[in-house]
Amino acid sequence: MPITASILRHNQANIMKPQDIVKEKSSMWIFGYGSLVWKPDFVFKRRKIGFISGFKRRFWHGDDFYRGDKEKPGRVVTLVEDREACTWGVAYEVTDSKLEESLQYLNMREVVLGGYITQMVEFIPKEKPHTPLLALVYIATSDNPIYLGPASDADIAAQIAICRGNTGHNIEYLVRLAEFMRMNCPEVVDEHLFSIEAALLNIFSDCGGIKPPDQMTLLLGAT
Repeated sequence: MPITASILRHNQANIMKPQDIVKEKSSMWIFGYGSLVWKPDFVFKRRKIGFISGFKRRFWHGDDFYRGDKEKPGRVVTLVEDREACTWGVAYEVTDSKLEESLQYLNMREVVLGGYITQMVEFIPKEKPHTPLLALVYIATSDNPIYLGPASDADIAAQIAICRGNTGHNIEYLVRLAEFMRMNCPEVVDEHLFSIEAALLNIFSDCGGIKPPDQMTLLLGAT
């Protein structure tokens, strides 16, 4: 699927090249808070569940490649600054010869095709002793041509319900992210994520009655 010239120009202006990120590093932590939590698709040495502070996760970014198309862009998550918030996810340690290879892959997946830029953040592992780690994260900002911005939970759910891209249905993206949070961070209530999931369930319940605890299996089956 072709990438528009405007998106490429925007992304190229905000790309930190993989070789610039690596420089003389022999290892790096990469923080994922969206599809990276269940589908990293790069080689890593170890992973840690934890959070970063000062950001909230929001389904405000458009996706016209992986989970949607040009006519019906999907909704995927990005990070929005909020001093009172924190976002849970997974940090992956990538080392040695796999580092530049992994960053090249993520540059194409997240920056060129996804419209994200890079930033360094402090990651706090869930496991003790909670020693902070510096991690690379990918964030889509409001000046991106495919950024969609805020909408009601019902409108976001309705958009997710009808969108599909090259890697699958937008529903899968939402459901797997909610599933990750319940399995790995059961003490954390992600109100934005779970409210959109509930709105999506309401859409499906009107069409035949999907109810917990089978919601994950049935929603994924519906894709």
